[in-house]
Amino acid sequence: MKPMQHWVRNLSILPILLLTACAMGPDFIRPQVDTAEKFRLSEMEGESIANMRWWELLQDETLQHLIRQALQENKDLKRAIASVEEFQARSRIAFMDFVPNVDYDASAPVFGTLGGFGIPGFPTPFNYFGRTTLNWEIDIWGRIRRSNEAARAELMAREENRRAIILALISAVAQSYFDLLQFDIQLDIAHRALSSWEESVAISRAQLQGGIISRLDLDQFEAERANAASRVAELERRVVQKENELSVLLGRNPVAIARRHLLTEQVIPPEVPAGLPSELLQRRPDILQAEQTLAAATARIGAAKAARFPKLSITGFLGVASPALSNLLLSGSEFGVGGLGLAGPLLNAQSLGFEQRAAEAQAKQALAQYEQTILIAFKEVEDALVAIRTINDQLKAQRQQVDALHSALHVADLRYQGGITSYVDVLLAKRNLFDAEFSLSASHRFHLISVVQLYNALGGGWVPEYNRDHDTR
Repeated sequence: MKPMQHWVRNLSILPILLLTACAMGPDFIRPQVDTAEKFRLSEMEGESIANMRWWELLQDETLQHLIRQALQENKDLKRAIASVEEFQARSRIAFMDFVPNVDYDASAPVFGTLGGFGIPGFPTPFNYFGRTTLNWEIDIWGRIRRSNEAARAELMAREENRRAIILALISAVAQSYFDLLQFDIQLDIAHRALSSWEESVAISRAQLQGGIISRLDLDQFEAERANAASRVAELERRVVQKENELSVLLGRNPVAIARRHLLTEQVIPPEVPAGLPSELLQRRPDILQAEQTLAAATARIGAAKAARFPKLSITGFLGVASPALSNLLLSGSEFGVGGLGLAGPLLNAQSLGFEQRAAEAQAKQALAQYEQTILIAFKEVEDALVAIRTINDQLKAQRQQVDALHSALHVADLRYQGGITSYVDVLLAKRNLFDAEFSLSASHRFHLISVVQLYNALGGGWVPEYNRDHDTR
């Protein structure tokens, strides 16, 4: 009974030691970042568009279905989720360093002994014995605490990486879907152009036989028809390749992708306020990931510094031993000892100093990466804002251009039918109209993509629907 009381009395000082112990190394403090009061090209105030959920911004039902499927089946996202689970386990492993390490072992010479000696109370191979051993490191210098800080920060970094992949995934699905809708419109334009040029070639051949036009004019029409046929083939190839690309994002083998609404029928918000620049630092997952990576690197400096100092541990063992199994639990067979252990580096002390310097250099790298990530984030927001601000004027001008070219084609055709001008004017009007329609469809797609890119750059509410009640960011 007295030995047990002695152990309890000695262990009672452990909380005092832990409370008074210091953790070596710097504490992590988020670096100060200078931010402007508003974004450079933000022309309106109000709640940021990033506060919308993705299903509120992207209202095409087919696109929403594709996004949900990608969130369920995408392989990169599954890998990111598994990575989070891995670092959750690693964080728990690091926490177990706070817990005493208790092991047991036993021996039973059931096949007999030859020579040697067996004395009660001595755990030799010639005795029956069972014992437990204790090794509990007292975290005086904070090595374990700093290691746990690093493990928690790495876990949070992996969680932010998962959110970043969700952002990138849904953005990629939306952009690929809008690319498909653009190709659909352009393919329809190309088919109309091909049909128109085939009709022109047929008319020109008849006129050539009648001596109305020269062979040069027919060659020009046939060249335009061939160009339209080439464009049709190119767009058909691009449609299939884009469907294959989107299928991979959905985590399935290449298949045809259903489309319901046209590119020009997509609904986008009439206003897209960006919010405050300071909000960006608290929302974008890549910034938060870089911040947590910096926090982990900072904590590892303290762990490396603490490893250079002696480790103080509570050690001991307790058990029973006897030459005869029947006497194993009798008085006099028990044995045990408890005390303090001290261990520290000697010949490898200098290498541990270099370990600390390496950890400090890694923290500097993480800081530079954090600052670079912020710069890129602000650049991406400004790029998206200027794209949205200028695309409306571009669309307005291109619609006027298409309307004017429709009128020009009509006038050129009337003048040709009236014998006032040659068919070359009709050829030029058709070519310019088809090119302008191509450019207009590309601008429609660019408008949608710019909104998606702004939402992505702001770290918007790209969260799965099933997490909407749990994730408020």
